[in-house]
Amino acid sequence: MNGVTENIHTAQEQIAELEQQSGRPRGSVTLLAVSKRQSVAKIREAAVAGVLDFGENYLQEAIEKQRQLEDLPKLIWHFIGPIQSNKTRGISENFDWVHSVGRSKIARRLSEQRPPHLKPLSICIQINLSEEDTKSGTTTTQAADLCALTDSLENIRLRGLMAIPAPSENAEVQRKNFMALSRLFNTLKSKHPSMDTLSMGMSNDYGPAILEGSTMIRLGTALFGPRPS
Repeated sequence: MNGVTENIHTAQEQIAELEQQSGRPRGSVTLLAVSKRQSVAKIREAAVAGVLDFGENYLQEAIEKQRQLEDLPKLIWHFIGPIQSNKTRGISENFDWVHSVGRSKIARRLSEQRPPHLKPLSICIQINLSEEDTKSGTTTTQAADLCALTDSLENIRLRGLMAIPAPSENAEVQRKNFMALSRLFNTLKSKHPSMDTLSMGMSNDYGPAILEGSTMIRLGTALFGPRPS
């Protein structure tokens, strides 16, 4: 079994190849390491290997990791899990990015609760592409209104869109889903110039995601191996 460092270098090489295939400059895709339930030691190893961006799903787990990693101040923390209203203060106080905003109530609370000494919180609106009952996020038809609201709030910055399409082993189906999100992103970006991030693609589908315009991929298993139970 490969180690974290080797997995990261492999992923970085594959990302560079996909950037070239899609006619984009090297470094145009950010690697976000999904570190939920992974050890602090593995996060440190990933940081030494050059990863700065880490995604967490659980607030208290993330805060404890941040405490243990205070000696690495350049790390960028992304909240990527479902957001409960009673967690917004902790998220707004301890994260740099939030990828999973799907309701106006959550956007408002994150803005109101962002400490004034911190720079605005970077926000991605989560899109429920297939409108699955088990998935968080807003619909494609409601996305424009939520983006407009988010862009008007004082202490957050609208950065882009995020989606987790329904799983598929078919690369063409994957690309079709990502193409739909990319089109929506480009439409909304024309109205909201601060949007520069398309967060789509995970360990099993990041190739098609990059080819369809992803600027940030979220890799967990591909970097760290199977997630501990």
